[in-house]
Amino acid sequence: MNNNSPTLEKMDSYGRVTAPNTIRFERLLPGPIERVWAYLTESDKRSKWLASGEMDLRVGGEVDLFWLHSTLDAAPSITPEKYAEGHRMKAKITRCDPPHVLGYSWGAREYALSEGVFELSQQGSDVLLVLTHHRLPNTKDLLSVSGGWHTHLDTLVEHLNGRTAPAFWDKHDKLNAEYQLRLNKA
Repeated sequence: MNNNSPTLEKMDSYGRVTAPNTIRFERLLPGPIERVWAYLTESDKRSKWLASGEMDLRVGGEVDLFWLHSTLDAAPSITPEKYAEGHRMKAKITRCDPPHVLGYSWGAREYALSEGVFELSQQGSDVLLVLTHHRLPNTKDLLSVSGGWHTHLDTLVEHLNGRTAPAFWDKHDKLNAEYQLRLNKA
């Protein structure tokens, strides 16, 4: 890794609000880049840290995400009742440049869709993943995605490093409270 690259010790894992409706996360992951790309795009691999479901990998292609938190590579935790049976979201690919950029629409409200964009860059033997969630309709939605993305990305980090992540919902609840405080101070 070169001296200008982030390291795990230097990288702040909290998302940074870069505009009133945008939050950005960075994670350094073990490579190669094709491995990380597979964890973004392949249903069986993505189900370990985020959600399963097929993706038609072309701009305009369909995305079908299904969250079932009990299948994440994380220590067991009690899933809130509203998520116990899983949650589905349909989306559209907005950006696709394998293995460097993947973006798709986000949200269930057609009038208030936002966009999540993953950017990957090789950093020596590691890969820098930058996730930027754009066009969030309001502060409530910004808060809603912050703790979730943080927890899911940390689950990915642990999984790719051969470790089991902490209990998802316990960590998610703590992070939601932390983001509430951080964003209210901003």
